[in-house]
Amino acid sequence: MHDDSRLITERLGRALTQRVLPAVYPASVPLTVEAWHVPGEPVPVEEALAAEYTPFETGTRWGAPWSTTWFRLDGVVPAAWAGKRVEVVLDLGFAGGWPGNQAEALVYDAAGSSLKGIEPRNQYVPVANPAAGGERVRLLVEAAANPDILGGGFLPTPLGDKETAGVEPLYRLIRADVAVLDEPVWHLGLDLQVLGELMTELSPAEPRRHEILRAVERALDKLDLHDVPGTATAARAQLADVLARPAHASAHTLSSVGHAHIDSAWLWPIRETVRKTSRTFSNVTALAREYPELVFACSQAQQYAWVKERYPEVYARIVAAVKAGQWQPVGGMWVEADGNLPGGEAMARQLVHGKRFFLEEFDVDCAEVWLPDSFGYTAAFPQLAKLAGARWFLTQKLSWNQTNKLPHHTFWWEGIDGSRVFTHFPPVDTYNAEFSGAEVAHAVRNYAEKGRGTRSLVPFGHGDGGGGPTREMLERARRLRDLEGSAKVVIEPPAEFFRAAEAEYPDAPVWSGELYLELHRATFTTQARTKAGNRRSEHLLREAELWAATATVHTGASYPCERLDRLWKTVLLHQFHDILPGSSIAWVHREAEEVYALVHEELTDIVEQAVAVLAGPSTVFNAGPKPRAEVVTAPAGTAGGQPLSTGEVAVFAEVPALGSAVLGETSPPRAVVLSGQSMDNGLVRVGLDENGLLSVRDLVAGRDVFAPGSAGNLLQLHDDLPNQWDAWDLDRHYRNRCRDLTAAEVVTVTESGPLVGEIRVERSFGASRVVQRIRVCAGSPRIDVVTELDWHESEKILKAAFPLDVHAARTASEIQFGHVERPTHTNTGWDAARFEVWAHRWIHVAEPGYGVAVLTDSTYGHDVGRATRPDGGTTTTLRLSLVRAPRSPDPHADQGTHRFTYSLLPNASVADAVAGGYALNLPLRVASGAAPPSPPLVAVEETAVVVEAVKLADDLSGDVVVRLYESLGGRSTLTLRTGFPLASADTVDLLERPLRTHEVRTDDNVVHLTLRPFQIVTLRLRRS
Repeated sequence: MHDDSRLITERLGRALTQRVLPAVYPASVPLTVEAWHVPGEPVPVEEALAAEYTPFETGTRWGAPWSTTWFRLDGVVPAAWAGKRVEVVLDLGFAGGWPGNQAEALVYDAAGSSLKGIEPRNQYVPVANPAAGGERVRLLVEAAANPDILGGGFLPTPLGDKETAGVEPLYRLIRADVAVLDEPVWHLGLDLQVLGELMTELSPAEPRRHEILRAVERALDKLDLHDVPGTATAARAQLADVLARPAHASAHTLSSVGHAHIDSAWLWPIRETVRKTSRTFSNVTALAREYPELVFACSQAQQYAWVKERYPEVYARIVAAVKAGQWQPVGGMWVEADGNLPGGEAMARQLVHGKRFFLEEFDVDCAEVWLPDSFGYTAAFPQLAKLAGARWFLTQKLSWNQTNKLPHHTFWWEGIDGSRVFTHFPPVDTYNAEFSGAEVAHAVRNYAEKGRGTRSLVPFGHGDGGGGPTREMLERARRLRDLEGSAKVVIEPPAEFFRAAEAEYPDAPVWSGELYLELHRATFTTQARTKAGNRRSEHLLREAELWAATATVHTGASYPCERLDRLWKTVLLHQFHDILPGSSIAWVHREAEEVYALVHEELTDIVEQAVAVLAGPSTVFNAGPKPRAEVVTAPAGTAGGQPLSTGEVAVFAEVPALGSAVLGETSPPRAVVLSGQSMDNGLVRVGLDENGLLSVRDLVAGRDVFAPGSAGNLLQLHDDLPNQWDAWDLDRHYRNRCRDLTAAEVVTVTESGPLVGEIRVERSFGASRVVQRIRVCAGSPRIDVVTELDWHESEKILKAAFPLDVHAARTASEIQFGHVERPTHTNTGWDAARFEVWAHRWIHVAEPGYGVAVLTDSTYGHDVGRATRPDGGTTTTLRLSLVRAPRSPDPHADQGTHRFTYSLLPNASVADAVAGGYALNLPLRVASGAAPPSPPLVAVEETAVVVEAVKLADDLSGDVVVRLYESLGGRSTLTLRTGFPLASADTVDLLERPLRTHEVRTDDNVVHLTLRPFQIVTLRLRRS
């Protein structure tokens, strides 16, 4: 018998699309529509209820970009529909395709209570089931005219900011009807879709494929295409047997959980995300009433907080669903943050604030970190997860790797300290599954743990822009629960999956180190001002907590806990994985800059208030974790200083870690001597040629820092147009075109010693201009490159190259609470794929006996390569990625002024790099007052141990909390002295709950503790 499966499949497709699906709503009546176009930003429903509405006809255009229109709908269910299932059907002008990036709405009843959301693939609102006939239908629809930013591909568009988007309406109201849902027809469509898709995925040699084929053929024969409602039940009867066949005993199990990944900002602003959460959460709580088996997993405490504040009625339904077990708070983070760029303490606070919210609101202690969509994951995560009380980790994004396929889907992930978390990477390769036949089959085929594990996780529901699971997805899941030829679909909480997977595969393989995403490498650099705002906010938060805690303990000043809590949450929100990486629309990044300015202002106020009560005459404060002896900038008139061209003075200071000292008590070291365009401070001699390019002689080691015949701080301009994902990607081919920016317009001496030497270099290129001040200070080998860039290039990337005369097989790069080593070679495909990487405050390049560090105050992306010298040696060139110019989704990304500093630190160990990175990012602060000298709250003697945070306990007990870590990758014995009478000391987790895993000894205000490599320890110190 010949195989006619293709013909039957084509017949099925046409019957579904042209006959069955159009017959789902066989009868409908238009509703009366009125509209009110909100003149500005969105308003609460109370204001919309009181507004004045005007008649509005279907077919009429509505919705300027980012505007809101409220539609008021009115009608009556016809008496003839008694006994039928009746719904309102709305089509706002949906264009099909991805549902999360176009018009959407939240529907309220006439009293202003929210009912559910409306999206392109979820267009109904229940009215009655069954209807009595004659019911009055009165609804209020808050419709958002969100533009489709990527609808034309990765092309520049002004639609990404309300200031440039224009006022022309984007949509046309297509339908606002009350309609009958024909349930037999609807179910027939689902039966045919599930079986047709399963049949397509089965091999032609599979008998099951042909059984389904013949059943579908019989069903289509029973179906009168001119009377689908009248013959749908008979057609379904032909499918009952094949739908009832149970799955094989060995069938893979898909542990499935409802999901609605909602980007806290991306192709929409934060204010729209607030509304997206209300729509999606209304959908889910409404769906849960109809489908009791639904389990919905939802992360991001920030989004719950928004709903609690703005939509208390929806929040009450969430609370009830959590208690009923249908809603699972997961992840335990404030937002689904970027997995690379947040600082160590910020990453800890993501977990602290997220987990504490879920504990306080729902009594749920999240056992997993849930980051399906972040762009790679730091090797510090396993330890942080465990210290927050989590034991599992979930991601999906690694399926996007361009080059290498991760060899496991279930594995133990080991961090830099040796901590491990049980990790799953769903083989379905999406966090927005719909239970299509292709998805289910792919999950089974793709699963790497065959023969060892039997289950994988499937998050299902529309996401990115929200929406969540639909009733069609749940109906598919019911059919796939136990169906021959398919994996078994089981809807259950993520924790049940993780427990079962861990139990059946306890000896899963180990992946050690970072989970590097071989894609989206430009997110280390794009939107540099957003990244600078984040970096500076993180360090100001450290200062604010440290000095406020010190002022409280030593002087009794009030600790600003509520302000700090609010500011932390603001910074954490902006670490979301489409804000901090720079991949959002213009509106998002414009607002981020405004927010960071306000954060800077308020944190500076907190710091200044604290140091004002701690300062004596001309006091210098060091918020860094290491003692410092260096030049500090002080106000004009400060005694003993070098006048600067800025009107301030430079003074040499020696200051203890985390403490203060009086200016002028330290003799200055050897002066900086300038000769022509050369600066010499006895430690380094820095020369600039006529084009302002650097040569550096290390006078202590007696060697040149840069390779023979090369120069440092060479700015290089590359074309940068990736194949797709403009803001996200840096493709390897960008290296094929490079322009060295060697010509300088002006090279002038601006500071001539004795404490500060500085030479200013001005360059112009394209439509841009850069001014760099090369600075050398007395007593330090550090060479600062203080940069002001007026950037107006398009689709370019600017790099700063340092060709170091060092033979380095690998580099060390700072990450959260430690560092990782990465090879400089490309021996394997895994090595070659890391052609652009990231670091926090420093990168260290070394050969045995000599190293060089490059420090940054806001730059993350960089690349490292090796080249052969004429004499047979090698040069290791480190290049910082300074700024990009993508045009999608923000056509003006990075345009304008940038201010940042990067520094070269010759003859540096890793310990020097650690100290130097903190010093660059935490400038010494000068203040004057009348307070007597006060000791640091804590002092640490061990070089390898770094204090990351000093604060007061979150429970307002007045206890001092200190977070510290071993920074060099070895074992350390810690001695910590307190500047206050110490009653006791305990180790606690990130949420400041007691731990019993560390032995702590105390005597006479001293704490003794042993740390393993890269170990993070949080101490709770009780005052006597």
